[in-house]
Amino acid sequence: MMTVFNNKKILLFSLALTFFSTSALAANKTDSAIFAGGCFWCIEQAFEDLEGVLSAESGYIDGHQKNPNYKQVSAGTTGHTEAVKIIYDPAKVSFKTLLKHFWKNIDPTVKNRQFCDVGSQYRSGIYYQNENQKKEAENSLKKIKTIFNPVYTDLKKSSAWYTAEEYHQDYYKKNSFSYKYYKYSCGREARLQELWTKQRLKTLEEL
Repeated sequence: MMTVFNNKKILLFSLALTFFSTSALAANKTDSAIFAGGCFWCIEQAFEDLEGVLSAESGYIDGHQKNPNYKQVSAGTTGHTEAVKIIYDPAKVSFKTLLKHFWKNIDPTVKNRQFCDVGSQYRSGIYYQNENQKKEAENSLKKIKTIFNPVYTDLKKSSAWYTAEEYHQDYYKKNSFSYKYYKYSCGREARLQELWTKQRLKTLEEL
């Protein structure tokens, strides 16, 4: 009788452990998204300031050369664009919200440039990683085209990702003065305010 009782206790303990382990995994689930919007320093800051985003990593995507470095990418010879990989908590922020935040921080009306940075290495893009992201991004892009015409932002399946050099990571934190000077002199904020009027922001939120 004692053996049966002990076995029941072990079984109940195992079931409880499994339940709490599963709950913990669900609670700690994260997802990722990849966006390109010109200088990755600025896009990194824009997303790390968003609630639910755990981190943002600067890097390179959508090129033809393996293991590119910043000098090669910035020269426009590798086919890559500067981009940011975002790690986020889907329980706190949705991919749809990330898309809206992305649009608010770029100029979708220009081709192969963003603000003062010119060249294909600064083209804007959304790089989906699964069918759900693809569907949501397609819907978002379609609706953005009701606000702006034309729209030059790429929508592509995610390809090989290359993390940028360490000195680019959190550049806006490590080099605050030079970052703020660059961002201001590049005219990023001024252009975003010009693009995203109150009416356009309202329309964006309704999408």
